[in-house]
Amino acid sequence: MVIGLTGSIASGKSTAARCLERLGGHLVDADRLGHLAYEPGTRAYRAILSAFGAELASEDGRIDRRALAGLAFGDRRALERLTGIVWPEIRRLAQQRISALRACDPEGVVVLEAAVLLEAGWEDLVDEVWVILSDPDTALRRAMERDGSLEAEVRRRIDVQMSDRERVDRAHVVIENDGEVALLERRLEAEWRRARAGLGGRPDTRGEHAGGRDTT
Repeated sequence: MVIGLTGSIASGKSTAARCLERLGGHLVDADRLGHLAYEPGTRAYRAILSAFGAELASEDGRIDRRALAGLAFGDRRALERLTGIVWPEIRRLAQQRISALRACDPEGVVVLEAAVLLEAGWEDLVDEVWVILSDPDTALRRAMERDGSLEAEVRRRIDVQMSDRERVDRAHVVIENDGEVALLERRLEAEWRRARAGLGGRPDTRGEHAGGRDTT
């Protein structure tokens, strides 16, 4: 089984991913794979410098990702050009990792943590989509505290993302994360037990959220 774990900026995806890993899931972190895609000499690296300029390469040859983000997030067309280069490479790396984990542990559960899982159209890689949902004001505060970013910068990043409503409509499981970490962990553990118990023959429950929205 492969769980696709996603959510908006600072919704708590990484905290949820670590919890699922402790429960026995094999974690595949799309953000880490994204760093590999930017490595000097890779196909994506060459394509990025060709599309956005060789001056983005720093003295050590690595792409200045902060400078690149400044270009991409300020221009929708530039962002689409960048994602068109990077997303296919991340998908390829994720597929490789998932296949390797399946070969090592055929009965195990893989957790693909990917902020852009739905935007990139990677739903076909997973059996269930789990969305971590957080109140927008809470997520904004978390992002500002975590990254030291200005409010305007975080809002700009949020504005180019898929809306929570769209994520919820395409989810099998929705887990709210506006309280203590312990509460998030309990909700995740309940969904984990359900998923493990139902391995083999799960219906398509998107739009019903598989009982994942816990309002207790």
